[in-house]
Amino acid sequence: MTDASARLHIGSHDLPVSPELSRFMAAGWSPSPLAGSSRTQAYDVTPGRRARLSALFPGERLIVPAGELKVRSNDCDHRFRPHSAYAWLTGLTGEDQVGHVLVLEPSGPHGHEAVLYLRPRSPRADGNEEFYRDRRYGEFWVGRRADLAEAERLTGIRCAHLDSLGSPTGRDASSDTELAASLSELRLIKDAWEVDQLQLAVDHTAAGFADVVRALPRALEHPRGERWIEGVFGLRARAEGNGTGYDTIAASGAHACVLHWIRNDGRLDRGDLLLLDAGVETDTLYTADITRTLPLSGRFSPVQRQVYELVLAAQEAGIAALRPGASFRDFHRAGMRVIADGLAQWGVLKDAEGDLHRRYTLCSSGHMLGLDVHDCAKARAETYLDGVLEEGQVLTVEPGLYLQPDDETLPAELRGIGVRIEDDLVITATGARLMSGALPRTVGGIEEWMGTLLEG
Repeated sequence: MTDASARLHIGSHDLPVSPELSRFMAAGWSPSPLAGSSRTQAYDVTPGRRARLSALFPGERLIVPAGELKVRSNDCDHRFRPHSAYAWLTGLTGEDQVGHVLVLEPSGPHGHEAVLYLRPRSPRADGNEEFYRDRRYGEFWVGRRADLAEAERLTGIRCAHLDSLGSPTGRDASSDTELAASLSELRLIKDAWEVDQLQLAVDHTAAGFADVVRALPRALEHPRGERWIEGVFGLRARAEGNGTGYDTIAASGAHACVLHWIRNDGRLDRGDLLLLDAGVETDTLYTADITRTLPLSGRFSPVQRQVYELVLAAQEAGIAALRPGASFRDFHRAGMRVIADGLAQWGVLKDAEGDLHRRYTLCSSGHMLGLDVHDCAKARAETYLDGVLEEGQVLTVEPGLYLQPDDETLPAELRGIGVRIEDDLVITATGARLMSGALPRTVGGIEEWMGTLLEG
């Protein structure tokens, strides 16, 4: 490799390294063991997860990659987050997992041995210059990685150098639909540790919503107040966890009628509502997903209250339908009956029959929640969307009304109002527990909560 091509390999702006500098960089380093805990937080639960997966595919080699970096622009990558299945099976959740691969090797007639192939910490001797020259993986550029022994202590899994993996054959979770479906289905029911992680995410998210309310006076003054809101919540998410579990939706006024409004470039107006859909992701990568629709003046106008209370009634009906053995779709159907009846009573619809109400509500009323905000999405329909609820599942209930500003089927006073109320719940033996109950949902509760925070 020529000197020029070597520089291009490790960084297009890298300076040449003289032999003298290379020798100088290789010597004089004191031991620096990996900081932090000797085990992942999920250390005690991951062996059982791997055993459940192993039992589904006897005698087959299973490959679960963490994933690769993706370029954001030129030589800048997006922040890395390992694939959820990889994190679930290994307990490894950090940005240092780029390119790593978990392989379940057939062992005996029925079981598997887990082997984790990783890029270990590069040595600082023997002519290896990666630690200070490689801008993508070098320790001086992106931080410390575990060596093989440290990784084994962290995970309880036998570890090997990534270079020894080669091009393995077997079922690959990134391309094999049956393996991907099985991994999703295994995650449908959360264990107690996972529920605790999700509750932590919910609690941090509730604190972030309170931060937003306190910041409203400043946000109302800014020409892009939605982004001020996004930034305030993002601060809480990064301070308490890994960050946000998905792009924050901070939608004011008619922007709230766009279900996934993430441009967040609008001004806030005191006469409008703010739809805030946001969730903190923990360091273990479990995310909350909560939505509140708040009056920017601190109090709902009569028409805002009318729309809000219909959505709240729909959510209450949906929550009441949650219990083990109920069809997953039951809570959505219960909420939509309330929405359709309400629209008919308003005169927007001639009657509540049929599906014409969907013009104003658009999507389903909830989804599973866990390591992904839309968790277990690759599960087969018969086990998820067309399945039944089971104790330990965690899901959202989030009906909404999105009354488009240019919809001539609506009376003028309703146009441009968007309301969604979303909460996180865990299915229990007798029904469901509201995990996000720390945040008020009623009109009176929201107005009192906002008033207290703004006065403080």
